[in-house]
Amino acid sequence: MSAQAATSTASLMIPAEIQDSARIILNQVISQIPQSTQGLERQIFIGDVVEKLPLENKLSLKSFIDALLMRMFVLNASDIDMGGFGGQGKIWYRIFGSKKPDPTLEPLTTDNTNVLIQSLLTARQRQFLYEQKNLDFSYMIMDGETMRRFRADTYMDLDHLALNMRAINASVRPYKTLELHANVTKIVSLAHTKEGLILITGITGSGKSSTLDAMIDLNNHTVDGHIVVIASPIEYVHKSDRCIVRHREVGRDVLSFKEGAIQALRQDPDIIMIGEMRDPETIFTALEITDSGHKVFSTLHTASAVESIDRVIGEVPPIEQDRVRNRFADVCKVVVSQKLIPSLDGKRVAAREIMIMNASVRAAIKNGNTGEIYQMIQESNEVGMQTMEQDLKRLYQQKKISLESAMNYANNKKRMQQIMSANPM
Repeated sequence: MSAQAATSTASLMIPAEIQDSARIILNQVISQIPQSTQGLERQIFIGDVVEKLPLENKLSLKSFIDALLMRMFVLNASDIDMGGFGGQGKIWYRIFGSKKPDPTLEPLTTDNTNVLIQSLLTARQRQFLYEQKNLDFSYMIMDGETMRRFRADTYMDLDHLALNMRAINASVRPYKTLELHANVTKIVSLAHTKEGLILITGITGSGKSSTLDAMIDLNNHTVDGHIVVIASPIEYVHKSDRCIVRHREVGRDVLSFKEGAIQALRQDPDIIMIGEMRDPETIFTALEITDSGHKVFSTLHTASAVESIDRVIGEVPPIEQDRVRNRFADVCKVVVSQKLIPSLDGKRVAAREIMIMNASVRAAIKNGNTGEIYQMIQESNEVGMQTMEQDLKRLYQQKKISLESAMNYANNKKRMQQIMSANPM
């Protein structure tokens, strides 16, 4: 190893004094835990001990955790995982899509990570975690003048606490870099369209939040208005520019997505961003407030535009499905479904399926013929629609992704084979 490489590797390491100080405190806490105490009672006991720690000790634990988190930016990691039986005492980082343990860090016991995770929480958050066995929350570090924010989720893994934290971009991706069709931009922008539902969908880790933030940022800098962001937790914090931007975190500023959306109607909003349409009540509420003439942005965990339609309808009781089907067809303006694909430069690039709600698509939804919509999307490129397969082919032809990745990430692999063979590179 060259001297330069050795220096670079050393700079990646977490200082020994921070690790040693934290481990001493962790061992002190663990020594107080009765061996007979297991399961939830053990977590409650740990929480009580952590709550009573001197401020100096709490700050030492925080320094260790913050160092682990700041390491993410050196490694270009999007996520960090620790704790629980599955963690096997290691600190895991996801770097350009691959999650691997950090070989430079000494292993931690499950009780070590139990204490570390508990030290991140307030007493009220701990109580919620004990009751629900899961807690979403946000975390912040000041790095000089830069505020580093993280979206966190802690949960039970065989009676022990596990934690995932995702780094939130310190800046918003410029909207123009999304390279969306002009018709999509008109739908997204309050300057052109005052109402309607805009859905951004994809599996976890597909970049939905980044795309949504870019759209909010576009409006914030180009239109005079009021934007209410309801999320769990709040990720990127927008600084009000031409819009007043309010941020309401579920569990901290408002009780639920549904309550936040209903309350927003009394706050004179132009745009309401609902972080996720995760249950029937939130879906009903989102459709109702959109139907009242507001512009609503939200997300779903689905891999395609058609699947998004079926998910919205399928989430509600059968007796309500016809009403929801018709209302969704009337108020939805566009569905953007995206995936992050491994790129040839070792990073990741977004592929998107885009469905714009025109008369044909609207009629197919109302008539329950969603199976016809894929063909409609495929044949409507000139107005800004595209299937996932068409966009994957574009990325392949631009030499951004491999043929293998294009095939692997296609929703319709048979169709992917057809369009690749019909007009090969």
